[in-house]
Amino acid sequence: MLKYQKIAEELRQAIRRGEYLPGDKIPLEKDMGKRYGVCRLTVKRAVDLLVKQGLVAKRRGAGAFVKSLDGQAVKELSMAHQFSGFAETYRAQKIHTECLRFEIINPSVEVAARLKIDEEDFVYDIIRVRYLNDEPVVIEYTKMPIQLIPGISIEVLLDSIYAYIEGALKLNIQSAHRIVRAGMPTPLESGYLRIEDGMPILEVEQTAFLDDGRPFEYSISRHRADKSAFKAVSVR
Repeated sequence: MLKYQKIAEELRQAIRRGEYLPGDKIPLEKDMGKRYGVCRLTVKRAVDLLVKQGLVAKRRGAGAFVKSLDGQAVKELSMAHQFSGFAETYRAQKIHTECLRFEIINPSVEVAARLKIDEEDFVYDIIRVRYLNDEPVVIEYTKMPIQLIPGISIEVLLDSIYAYIEGALKLNIQSAHRIVRAGMPTPLESGYLRIEDGMPILEVEQTAFLDDGRPFEYSISRHRADKSAFKAVSVR
């Protein structure tokens, strides 16, 4: 294990033990350099590794802070190179999107908390059905803050929001915190997803972050259980 990896691992274990709580600032790079007897570049690589793993977020001029989700320590991680949208995931296949709702609303208390915004702010309220090879596979309920992600149009929704964020807005999508659970579809979802009676769905609740730690998306995706598979990487 390289030195920067060892430092990152020690910090990760300290976060897991609760030595650094959500919102806490981790030691400055120069202080950790003295502690471990390494240069600041080595410490920077260690902190950047934790950023990539979704554990901490850097704030320009302020340092690095432990991420939080609902006030609890981060336990579910999505590595940056594994994080992609529907269009990117299935780019080699035939995909199609149907937009059921595209409105601008004030967020609920829960959504505002997830996106770290005020209830007086505005968010996009988006519902889309995503098709793979002409078969509906998922219905997505998405909220995004307008101030952070401006300019979304129906053309963007029918193509790829993530491609727009990274291509047009030049923002870097870093990580996502997800909870996957089983459930039953609503009658409306059964109709759009062509689900037979008694077949469950897989629900993915997600908060997604940019590389500076700002949450840009809160979504709930309801997937046909017979058309979906989820892969995860666990980090000790």
